[in-house]
Amino acid sequence: QVQLVESGGGLVQPGGSLRLSCAAVGNIFSINAMDWYRQAPGKRRELVATITSGGSTYYADSAKGRFTISRDNAKITVSLEMNSLKPEDTAIYYCYGDLMGYNGRLGGYWGQGTQVTVSS
Repeated sequence: QVQLVESGGGLVQPGGSLRLSCAAVGNIFSINAMDWYRQAPGKRRELVATITSGGSTYYADSAKGRFTISRDNAKITVSLEMNSLKPEDTAIYYCYGDLMGYNGRLGGYWGQGTQVTVSS
């Protein structure tokens, strides 16, 4: 069974940091592109950051300068380092990955989501 497993969410004070991880589990060869999305209560899911297979990155304006997306190809894992967190960063964070199996492309998969709460 192929799945993306997220970890690292939690409660943090404003100005604090968290590191989210998304690990691809199962018969997976590699991750092509990986996105991090978030969804706050009552709001639409929004793209936060993207990293391509070649390591190119994209950040939403709200994340620029504070968040860093990175990948570990050996561990088939993508992380999102979040610094200077603000209350408005509170949301459920989801990873979405385009996965490659040993016999070809597997397609897109969502992680289960991890709650990030920024509050004093």
